[in-house]
Amino acid sequence: MEKNRESLLNGQFKFKILPDGALDKTKVTCIYCKGEFNYHRSNSSLLYHLKAKHPGVLKSDSGSRQTTLEQYRTRGGVNSEQTNKRITDAITCWIATNCRPVNIVEDAGLCEVIKAATGDTTYKLPARKTIMSRVEELYDNKRTEKLEALGKVPYVSLTGDHWTSFGNDNYLGVTAHFIDNDWCLQSFALTVSKTTERHYAEACAQHFEDIAQDWGIENKVTTLGTDSARNMVAAVRQLPYEHLPCTAHAIQRSICVSLSDSGIDAVLAKCRKLVGHFKHSPSNTRELNAQQVAHHQKEEPLIQDVPTRWNSTLAMIQRVLQNREPIGATLREQHSKLSMLTDQECAKLQRLSELLEPCRYVTEILGGEHYISCSVVLPAFCHLFRVMEPSEDDPVHIVKWKKLFSEDLAKRKENSNLAWLKLATALDPRFKDLKCLPKTERGDVWNSIADLLKEKEKPKAPSPETTDVPDVPAKKAKVFLLSSSDSDADEEEETNLSLINRYRSETKLEMDACPLQWWLNRKGSYGKLALLARKYLSSPATTVPCERLFSLSGHVVQKKRASLSSANVERLVCLSSWLKVKDKGKGQVG
Repeated sequence: MEKNRESLLNGQFKFKILPDGALDKTKVTCIYCKGEFNYHRSNSSLLYHLKAKHPGVLKSDSGSRQTTLEQYRTRGGVNSEQTNKRITDAITCWIATNCRPVNIVEDAGLCEVIKAATGDTTYKLPARKTIMSRVEELYDNKRTEKLEALGKVPYVSLTGDHWTSFGNDNYLGVTAHFIDNDWCLQSFALTVSKTTERHYAEACAQHFEDIAQDWGIENKVTTLGTDSARNMVAAVRQLPYEHLPCTAHAIQRSICVSLSDSGIDAVLAKCRKLVGHFKHSPSNTRELNAQQVAHHQKEEPLIQDVPTRWNSTLAMIQRVLQNREPIGATLREQHSKLSMLTDQECAKLQRLSELLEPCRYVTEILGGEHYISCSVVLPAFCHLFRVMEPSEDDPVHIVKWKKLFSEDLAKRKENSNLAWLKLATALDPRFKDLKCLPKTERGDVWNSIADLLKEKEKPKAPSPETTDVPDVPAKKAKVFLLSSSDSDADEEEETNLSLINRYRSETKLEMDACPLQWWLNRKGSYGKLALLARKYLSSPATTVPCERLFSLSGHVVQKKRASLSSANVERLVCLSSWLKVKDKGKGQVG
């Protein structure tokens, strides 16, 4: 600070020092030629001297001028190239992660928000073309990372689902699931591609095959999970993959079938009519909210069930029962002709909700994508069948509902890939006791695992190009075969059986523990069996991960879907899956 008071123009002129040591602020001296000049609080004559006598030392006059108002106002803004790039990259990631339309950068409101946040009133949003090029670059970089991850693993499971946009465009979404070399379960989108053909089985099969080839995993795919639509089931039959029907779809279909045939549908119809009375009228809703406040309850809307929306019937019943008093008071004030639910009807709904609650829990558990779910299917079915066993206290309509549900779910269970599910259950250290299966079936499961281990040890067939192998004399060959074939086979079988028996003798893992962490700690000692577990445990139990590609934000998802153009939907939805910060699945449920 002292130096600035003694000089001008960045030290090129200094004030004259008087004999007593004080500064004469009216005289300055040039440091180059020692010339003395009068100073009247203006740098004009001093700059003229520098330009005329010392032009080499004055590179620019911009630093010597007084800061303008515009320069002062924008000082510290976002005009630097580095800061602008950082903001543009942040906007690109935001658009991709949340599936926002690219033309949002043309929104004046967004520009005002950034201006307010940065304090730079001259800031301009990047052009739409700039954002789109950044999205494409980001997509290419992330896709390369995913390709590298897929190239490092031996097995990959897929889920697939079709979706129709508000613009009546058809899309096929596919997700990949695998256990990486660190024994963490990975899950991400492969594609959300627009399809123009009719969804015949042949076309669907070709799409799945093309996607697998595009990602270089055609020889790694183990299972393909889809819903139970006939065209999807027929499509998977044409592919060399195991089919895993969506378990959540099966449970929800069993619920719908049993509700329509059990005699409870009349009570549900009355419940739906009550909900519709308030859902379709804002005035009725306001009056209901007032009654909720008067009864010291939370202001909340009623829920209308939808057959295709999982667990919505349970949500409707629970919300109506919670607001029974406010609903009745509102109807009485309105002198409505609608009749309120009787005590007997409410008791029916209460008992039904108690039976639907385990179905909701199982559906949500099996729908996870960051923990092992395939091995939980059979124990979950076993739990539901146990819950649905009739008791002496059950009324007739509940007994009928339980019977219908159990019978329908049993049929759907038989149509699932039981062989794969049994092996996955056995290879999960939490369920390896196989108590979810009849005792007569447990031995067959372990025999199947032993056969799979034996297949892994079979030597590959020699290449037809190998022609330089010397012939073995017949006599020597005969002696070799007689002395080694049986003993080697017996030894191999004993090794596989001992491996399986050692695994079965291990202490069963706790339900809240991580099966993948268990296998990671023992992969060296179990070798082939650990590799088999890596294959069977990676398959998801449902197609929920695939359906989440289009469900980014609950009830507002449809608005976002409508904003996505068909040209950008694949990049944006895939990037949304790839960029979201997710905890690595360690295998535990819940």
